[in-house]
Amino acid sequence: MPAAPSGPVPPEPARRDPSTDSRYWPVLIARAVPLLVLGAVITFSSDHSPRVGLLAFGAAALVAGAIIAVGSALRLAHDPSTRTIGVLQGAVGIVVGALALVFSGGGLPVLVALVSGFAIVTGALELVTGLRRRRRSPLARDWIGIGVITLVLGAVFVAVPPDYSEQLGGIEKVSGELTSSIVLVGILGAYGALVGVFLVIAGLSLKWGTGHPPMAEERTTSGVSTS
Repeated sequence: MPAAPSGPVPPEPARRDPSTDSRYWPVLIARAVPLLVLGAVITFSSDHSPRVGLLAFGAAALVAGAIIAVGSALRLAHDPSTRTIGVLQGAVGIVVGALALVFSGGGLPVLVALVSGFAIVTGALELVTGLRRRRRSPLARDWIGIGVITLVLGAVFVAVPPDYSEQLGGIEKVSGELTSSIVLVGILGAYGALVGVFLVIAGLSLKWGTGHPPMAEERTTSGVSTS
């Protein structure tokens, strides 16, 4: 019979219980609201000028930034590093959103600068947060997905030439002109609708625990079998 180990066996380090992250679901739902409004306003507006884009983007970024900052501070207290990144991300949204509202008459260069800067910085922060929490939090894949989408938004705003212009016509005989402003403001609206729906699904899935069973702390003990 093997000898029993001498002395107590040290427990394994406790793993963070992802059920604590489920408290974050209202933040995801609340964050979706200004983005869905952004998508609806741009979609149903015939004016895709830089001013409309700056006003719609500024309001959405400001409100969503405040929601992220306050929600992270209150509902991610169990993870100080993630909470800090969330508050920083929210602060960036508040500042950029306020600048967009103040300089709403700045034209296309201001729209491109603010949206691309916002998307690159906040997208990178959200992606890093998700990668850091991978396999440790049910929120990780949502943060990664939104981070990637936001980075793509920034890349598109940088890539589209500011002087892009194309006359409409062809088989449909539609008159008008397709400009960079129309393209970029339209993409901004599509981003708001896409991420807004993504956040609603993520929030409800987190609330209901879909696909994310809680992990209990595991401890390994040794015993002696008896016959």
